[in-house]
Amino acid sequence: MPRLVLTVIGDDRAGLVEALSQVVTDHGGNWEHSQMAELAGKFAGVVVVTVPAEQADDLAGALQGLDGLLEVSAHPGTEAAQAEAAQHERLTIDLIGNDHAGIVHDVSSVLARSGLSIETMSTESREAPMAGGILFEAHVVVRVPPSVDLGEVRQGLERLATELLVDINVTGPDRSTGG
Repeated sequence: MPRLVLTVIGDDRAGLVEALSQVVTDHGGNWEHSQMAELAGKFAGVVVVTVPAEQADDLAGALQGLDGLLEVSAHPGTEAAQAEAAQHERLTIDLIGNDHAGIVHDVSSVLARSGLSIETMSTESREAPMAGGILFEAHVVVRVPPSVDLGEVRQGLERLATELLVDINVTGPDRSTGG
């Protein structure tokens, strides 16, 4: 069965997931995976569904019927990408520190230079409980190809933590090349 990746956004209110899931179900689709959240008064998310091949076009058309409630875009997924991702180890990066512009760019630059692909990322800013100011927190899971030297990745993130004055905790496989 074909996989579709749905991106959704709409004004936050009750019943959005129910309306979306009803359209998927009405077309014989199966809701496999999703990440959804209310952000700044909007409800946004990404959903992976499988649907019988003969229903895929009808489902894509029916999703447009949610306009006014949710804006939905359907994109074809690939099995090859999922199979490749399953072969990679995972590294988890947790960051916390005083908020300032550019943190996500700085961290993602270190990861991109190392050839790591972000699988999931969640971030939030919140008031610091005792010190005042705003704290920035990030939780990032990356896929690590076998050819990547994790020791170099860890060193790059440690240097960045020192530069940004943030705490970065890296967990995952403990392998490196060389001796």
